[in-house]
Amino acid sequence: MIYFVEDDDNIRELVVYTLSTTGLEAKGFENPQLFWEAMAEKTPTMVLLDIMLPQEDGLTILSKIRSEKSTKKLPVIILTAKANEYDKVKGLDLGADDYIPKPFGMMELVARVKAVLRRTEDTQSPTEYEIGCLTVSPQKHKVKVNGEKVSLTLKEFEMLCMLLENRGIVLSRDQILNHVWGYSFDGESRTVDVHIRTLRQKLMEAGDLITTVRGIGYTIGE
Repeated sequence: MIYFVEDDDNIRELVVYTLSTTGLEAKGFENPQLFWEAMAEKTPTMVLLDIMLPQEDGLTILSKIRSEKSTKKLPVIILTAKANEYDKVKGLDLGADDYIPKPFGMMELVARVKAVLRRTEDTQSPTEYEIGCLTVSPQKHKVKVNGEKVSLTLKEFEMLCMLLENRGIVLSRDQILNHVWGYSFDGESRTVDVHIRTLRQKLMEAGDLITTVRGIGYTIGE
């Protein structure tokens, strides 16, 4: 079940109808209150959010979803007319899996919804990664350096796990963007660079395990 929060009746009904006719069960909500009531009853497989909403905006809803342990990894796509770079980066940094500006084509929406669902499906992953002084547990969402716990944001943790899953392979900035943020735009690679820099700082001496490959991206190794 996909939940869609949108106060425009025409858009909400069209999106729900389109998703339903393409094999994706969906339900629309005209305001956040109705959405939260439904969330209390049943957690969906994905949430589609408009930013400009009555009662509370979509970014606030997203922040609440990511702050709860039970919905921390729930796929969320932002659908909104607010298409400036600041709103994109803010939404993605809060944990959105993709960002689709209005107006959008229905078939594009369906394709991107299915892409995010595929990307966020449970996959087989090792219980722990150990490399040098760094230990990472994907399932427990724990990171330790020399036995000391390190606190990372969701995006930092996802980037670290992606690098570890592809140990010894150089990942481009676009690959990291697509996997962690679900988008890839010209001029946005600095988002990855900023997060890598912060990740290295938090990992202290283990940060040296992350290597920059000039002109390409990043890799991790001994």
